[in-house]
Amino acid sequence: MRRESVMRSSDAASARVAFADDAAIDRGAQILRDGGLVAFPTETVYGLGADASSSQAVAKIYQAKRRPSFNPLIAHVACLEAARREARLPSAAIKLATKFWPGPLTLVAPAAETCSVCDLARAGLDSVALRVPANRVALALIRAAGRPIAAPSANRSGHVSPVTAAHVVADLDGRVDLVLDGGRANMGLESTIVSFVGEKPAILRPGAIARAEIAAALGMELGAAPEQEAGEAPILAGGTAKSHDAPRASLRLDAAELRPGEAGLDFGGALAASDPSAVVLDLSPGGDLVEAAANVFSFLREFDARGCAAVAVAPIPRHGLGEAINDRLRRAAAPR
Repeated sequence: MRRESVMRSSDAASARVAFADDAAIDRGAQILRDGGLVAFPTETVYGLGADASSSQAVAKIYQAKRRPSFNPLIAHVACLEAARREARLPSAAIKLATKFWPGPLTLVAPAAETCSVCDLARAGLDSVALRVPANRVALALIRAAGRPIAAPSANRSGHVSPVTAAHVVADLDGRVDLVLDGGRANMGLESTIVSFVGEKPAILRPGAIARAEIAAALGMELGAAPEQEAGEAPILAGGTAKSHDAPRASLRLDAAELRPGEAGLDFGGALAASDPSAVVLDLSPGGDLVEAAANVFSFLREFDARGCAAVAVAPIPRHGLGEAINDRLRRAAAPR
């Protein structure tokens, strides 16, 4: 039997909540393919899902969560074969995947040439975080969508992770297109994250699979997560230093004009008239912060591809997603 309800909120448009039957899962998959947001259960917590291959869709995750910085997101895939299309998994990572997938284990590894997970979901890194969830609804949604699903926990940044559909609505009502109600997430503890980016495997985040189980499966001890600054949100793969994801070009922030020899990272056309002959990439000609967030990493890469040595960055509003955009640009501009 199909059940569907609409939960009302006095101060926001209501999120639609549907019992996670086949019809609702198919509808959720279509929403994802159309660039929308779907909250869904996993065995750990409820995730806030978007098409991981679309920067525009992923930007909506950051907007909905009011996330203060662009940390890498976990991309959920249906099986090990799908993961190998996204990442260059070493033999040790495959050993863990074979033992613990589907399950509460996230693997971080260098992105493959065939990786479809977008720059924004990877926070501009050359690595990608992947997981195969052990939940019927989650796996059915991934398969129906036909692409990786980027999905951090479905709560506002800094709040407690949700383990029921009601928790999702309490935090994100009006910010998500569909909540698939698959009952309570049975673990309530997030996945263990193991990185295969450095010289030896390292646990970046303790979680539902204990360090001792990981070490026993690999037959070796693991390294620890890198140090983080106080108050920072967890970084899934790198990104702990003040200078991070920096292009080869030097960045000059809050620029009112272009100086001789500078390219421009514009917002809302503020720099376009300074030098018509200069290379200028506008994050959003219409001043849309979601569009700007979707473009920030690809534009930084484009400056490198064009050999730009110096880039003037137009002022970007600091409200909403602008906080995260400015945070990332400050890291990219920091001395190195």
